[in-house]
Parts: sequence; C-alpha cells; structure tokens
Amino acid sequence: MFRHILIPTDGSPLSGEAIAYGVKLASGTSIRITFLTVTEPFHTFSFEAAQLQETEASYRDALNREAARRLEEAEKAATSAQVSCGALHAEDDQPYEAIIRTAKEKGCDLILMASHGRRGISALVLGSETVKVLTHSSIPVLVYRTPGKATDQVLAQQYETEKRQLSEQLP
Repeated sequence: MFRHILIPTDGSPLSGEAIAYGVKLASGTSIRITFLTVTEPFHTFSFEAAQLQETEASYRDALNREAARRLEEAEKAATSAQVSCGALHAEDDQPYEAIIRTAKEKGCDLILMASHGRRGISALVLGSETVKVLTHSSIPVLVYRTPGKATDQVLAQQYETEKRQLSEQLP
C-alpha cells in the first residue's frame, strides 16, 4: 500500500478531478498527500532596472496568488475528507523535473497525475508533463483520466477557464 502520494495541480478542472480521486483513494487510510503546483520563473528581457523590478514583482505576486489559490482548493478537499496533507509551490522551467524532484525529496511512493488525453499532432506539439514524468520517474505514476464523454466536457471547461484567465491578465 502507498504511504505518501504527490499530486501536482495546474488549477485546471481535470487536475481538480485528479485531486478528488487522490483524496478518495487516501480517505480512510493513513496515506498522506502532498499537493504541488509548479510555475515558471521570471525571465528577464529588458535592461531597464526600474521596469524589470516592477515587472518581476508584479509577475511573482500574480503567480504566488494563483499558486496559493490552487493549493488552498486542494488542501480543502483533503482536509474535508480528513486526509493528512501538505502543499508546496515550486518554480521551474521544466515542471516535470520539479514534480519528480519534489516526490523524491518528500519521500513519496506514488505520483498521481491527470492526463488530458490529447492524441495525434496536438499531443506531439503540446507535449505532456504527465508523459515526461512517466518517462523520467523511478517512482510509480498513476495517471488519472476522466471516464468517457466527460473528458470533452472537462476539456471545454478548461478551455473556458484558461480563456478567462488570459483575458484577466491582459490590460
């Protein structure tokens, strides 16, 4: 039996379903869950110190607020089911590396991740953090997929969520 599960979240509805599944799996057991969200670090493209400082500060502030929101939602799901949990926010250009590193550092014996189930060209072009974790991790990985037609609904919800988030970020 597993003792410690790492569940990465990107805040998407599909990721939320994987969280719910992981909490259900851990409920009524002594399994501990660590939730992780990974964000991309700030990259500098300007040489004006004042502009850079303000841009980086606002970027980090927005990322920290979003990470806190994602992790708070995950922790609420676990605590309401009386599942022991913790939450971490990591910055990394390669989310899959942060996921694997965190799982090792925290002594996790399972990584539970959602999969969007993209196929064909979109899977090749967009890539998949789940596939990268599966390929590079020595820790077992459980891939959660939404059953049947619900996948299309979840992807549509995710599209709308991402569209809304992008419109909020634009001036």
